[in-house]
Amino acid sequence: MRSSHPRHHLPLIALPPQTHLPFLLSPQFILSWKTNKNAMPHLLCELSQPAESLSATEISSSIDHEQDRLRSSTLIMECRLDSFFMHRRTCFVSLKPNSIRSLALSFDQSLVLAVLRGARHPDHALQFFRWVEKTGFRHDPDTYREIILLLARASMLNHARCILLDDMPDRLVPPSEDMFAALIEGYGCARIPQEVVKIFRRLPELGVTRTVRSYDAVFKAILRSGRVAMARRLFNAMLAEGVLPVLSTYNTLLWGFCLSIKMETAQRFLADMKERGIAPDLVTYNTMLNGWVRAKKMDDAEKVFAEMTVAGFAPNSISYNIMIKGYVCSGRVDDGLRMFSEMGEKGLRFSEKTFAALMPGLCDDVGRAAEARKALNEMAKLQLTPIDKSIFLRLVTSLCESGDLEGALEVHRKTSQFNHVVVDPMQYGVLLESLCKGEKHESAIALLDELLEKGTMQSPQYPTLEPSAYNPMIEYLCDHGDTKKAEAFFRQLMKKGVDDKVAFNSLICGHAKEGMPEAASEILTIMTHHGVPTDADSYVLLVESFLKKSEPADARTALDSMMEQGHLPSASLFRSVMVALFDDGRFQTASRVMKSMIEKGVKENMDMVHKILEALFMRGHVEEALGRINLMIMNDCTLDIDRLLITLCDSDKAIEAQKLVEFALERDCDVSFSSYDRVLDVLYTAGKTLPAYSILCKIKAKGGVVDKKGCDAIIKSLIAEGNTKQADILSRILAGKASSGKSGERIAMDAF
Repeated sequence: MRSSHPRHHLPLIALPPQTHLPFLLSPQFILSWKTNKNAMPHLLCELSQPAESLSATEISSSIDHEQDRLRSSTLIMECRLDSFFMHRRTCFVSLKPNSIRSLALSFDQSLVLAVLRGARHPDHALQFFRWVEKTGFRHDPDTYREIILLLARASMLNHARCILLDDMPDRLVPPSEDMFAALIEGYGCARIPQEVVKIFRRLPELGVTRTVRSYDAVFKAILRSGRVAMARRLFNAMLAEGVLPVLSTYNTLLWGFCLSIKMETAQRFLADMKERGIAPDLVTYNTMLNGWVRAKKMDDAEKVFAEMTVAGFAPNSISYNIMIKGYVCSGRVDDGLRMFSEMGEKGLRFSEKTFAALMPGLCDDVGRAAEARKALNEMAKLQLTPIDKSIFLRLVTSLCESGDLEGALEVHRKTSQFNHVVVDPMQYGVLLESLCKGEKHESAIALLDELLEKGTMQSPQYPTLEPSAYNPMIEYLCDHGDTKKAEAFFRQLMKKGVDDKVAFNSLICGHAKEGMPEAASEILTIMTHHGVPTDADSYVLLVESFLKKSEPADARTALDSMMEQGHLPSASLFRSVMVALFDDGRFQTASRVMKSMIEKGVKENMDMVHKILEALFMRGHVEEALGRINLMIMNDCTLDIDRLLITLCDSDKAIEAQKLVEFALERDCDVSFSSYDRVLDVLYTAGKTLPAYSILCKIKAKGGVVDKKGCDAIIKSLIAEGNTKQADILSRILAGKASSGKSGERIAMDAF
């Protein structure tokens, strides 16, 4: 429920909406009205605002119930009741015919004018203007003039035009020149000069005599759109029509010519003005001053300023504001300061426009930053809000460039003291960058906290900070254990579309240093998703962070991601991951890391490679181990197979040793015969006679030399096991009676 207007105290407005009608129909309202007659226009405005709609049945039945008793009520109660229903049309249209009209008497002119002038919105006034006719009220020129002025000022030009050109002739109400002048001014403000000319030309046929009033209006309207030539022709037509220009006419023309920077034309009309005996006034001189300033001809502006004094006019605040602006825009800031000081000495009032003219010249000059601060303090003292809000950013920038960081912070804090001024996010950016460069990191952090708390960056209308502003801040926070805040800061930047590689990598490094590899890994995932190039050093720190937390599996995942992004890990990083996985019992995972290392051409860490191969053989992962050995051979990596065979033999891993020997024989690997003998002994001891026979045949086929004593033992075992054919072949091979080379090997295999 809306509160009551301060100028009336009737109890109706304080009541809930559903109680309005009973009170309107009660005797208390009549008694209250008699002592509050001046409240009527304001009460009508209050009732014109939306409220909870009442049931049409309730309203109609209440009116019918009270109709007989209220027929003798006063005029005001009837008007109030009708106004109440007018703005609740959804209820009004459902009422019984004539249930309200029978109660309404009439409005007088003073009340209608008061309601129109007191309306909060032009459309409300127009609705009331249309509706009040239904009560029997007939509009006169005064009420028509009031509504046309109101609609023209509100740019509701079609409504104003229809009322003036259609309604008034239909109702035989004669229009006045003021009404047309108001409509012309409205079209001028809307930049529609064609309509201005059409209406102006129709004035005679509508019975309106064109005087200086309408000519002034049309001059201002067309000159707003820069129609200088049209204004000159119209001026000549004005003279031909016998309408003599006055001071306001020339001031309007000079204003338009200066607006279009047609200074030669303005000078001619000024001379014509003087020739006609019309003395320029202060407005005239200020208009010419503004024109010369807009034309950037300060010498001519100074002549006008001097002429003004000679003519007996003391320059006012507007004159000084124009001169200050001209000097500053021309780069003559010292002259602008001189005018500013002179203005203060004469006791003229400083305004927002004064400082708007002066401050740009001070704020953009690093050498005048101190003077700009004094001017800003004067503004704060006078409680003036700058017109150009960018002066704060410009002054802060100048102070930062001059090295006065404390002064820049003071100006930043003072910004919030001005009304309707929101700190530009770019101002935060300039300060953050400068404070970080000046190693004022504590102040920078406090400023960042303020920025994050206000949520200024989240507004879509503000631009994004520059990398030079946020990267040093993020880097400092990450290097000093506050990566969480740095990430919160950067995530707000990401919402604005920022995908900065440097910032991402700083966050990864910061999380990794603080022992938060999971958070760093999440940042890496975001980088990959956004297609942001990664940094190898960031991956190294991430891998090392996982290793410090004894999470070798995650370290291996990070290592794989590093290689997927095109970075080559160092041999030491490969070793660290393999050692961690090996110590954690993840031998096959370590084997995969070893495979990646070999494929990347890294040939260091062979001692670790042997340990991983031994572990694979020991745990029965023979095929995987042989695959890794084959990969090493293909990549020309040095491999000590003898060492592996001896280790397997010492561990009584007969089958694993057998497969490794067979692999070595197939690949023609460099293996000592003593290693072969060790393998044969292990196989013989383990009762693997046939595998030993097979290996022995292959060794002899390769031209190798074996221990005869061991061979005899194998022959005896073959005979004992019933493998007489194999024993015979082996005896013949050892005796040199069997064919050598590949045919001999094939015979032995057939026998086997």
